[in-house]
Amino acid sequence: MQLGTRWALGAQPPASVPATLREQIAAVEAGRADAAGHWTLTWLEGRPIAELDDGTRVTLAGVIEPHADEADTDEW
Repeated sequence: MQLGTRWALGAQPPASVPATLREQIAAVEAGRADAAGHWTLTWLEGRPIAELDDGTRVTLAGVIEPHADEADTDEW
């Protein structure tokens, strides 16, 4: 079992963040110089997923940006 962790946007990722994700996380952060928030590292079936508060995900497959159509738009 692997435990996740959380860290602030722009801060050095903890040692538990795999090196394969660090470069991608740095690239995402470079495009958000004025942003604030936190990253959350979780593990799904042994694979790391880093997610930013805005919904951006960094996985072994690459960066997945949130889409406007995925937003909570239910009008009940």
